[in-house]
Amino acid sequence: MSRTVLISGGNRGIGLAVARSFADAGDKVAVTYRTGAPPPGLFGVACDVTEEESVKRAVADVEAQYGPVEVLVANAGITRDGLLPMMSEKDFRDVIDTNVLGAFRLAKHATGGMLRKRWGRLVFMSSVMGTLGSPGQTNYAASKSALVGLARSLAWELGARKITSNVVTPGLIETDMIEHITDGRRAELIGNTPLRRTGTADEVAAVVRFLASDAASFVTGAVVPVSGGIGMGH
Repeated sequence: MSRTVLISGGNRGIGLAVARSFADAGDKVAVTYRTGAPPPGLFGVACDVTEEESVKRAVADVEAQYGPVEVLVANAGITRDGLLPMMSEKDFRDVIDTNVLGAFRLAKHATGGMLRKRWGRLVFMSSVMGTLGSPGQTNYAASKSALVGLARSLAWELGARKITSNVVTPGLIETDMIEHITDGRRAELIGNTPLRRTGTADEVAAVVRFLASDAASFVTGAVVPVSGGIGMGH
């Protein structure tokens, strides 16, 4: 059965791989993007997740095109790396506003149709750095750990309506988000990964697809690592 799927930040990297995966399965896929252009073959809506009115308009555009959102993948995120003594409050605030409040705004406005239908899937894209921590990423790690509390609270709030809420925590994935990592840090992270390699966006997308499927109907409040084993147990 074709479902309406909304993926924020779906024009590149993990978000695009997730979008393509759902589209290949026959779902009606919409992606948000803030800069650039929507991916060819996918319905795109311009959206700044730091502005509530922009999020409301984007969700309304998706509903007008495909009907109420049934699966939301909150993937949009940014980094503003820097060591704490040199990090500005703006850099910290901007990351929280995009990564946490952006996910909150999307969930708030996309769940209306799920509540009416009494069915839905929420998937929040976090990171293993949310539990491991990372030097120079206090803002990013804080934002990604906050998504766990958000998702698990929503699991309680929405579970009675058959809406699940889960978190995916990727490790080192080959996307443009890790292009700035030094060779030394990259080697260190891979050395701490039992599978001794980086992951692919398609490997993350496969787990997101599972969490959005009927096969995962009894999975909610879960934090699922797609990390090659780095940070296991955290």
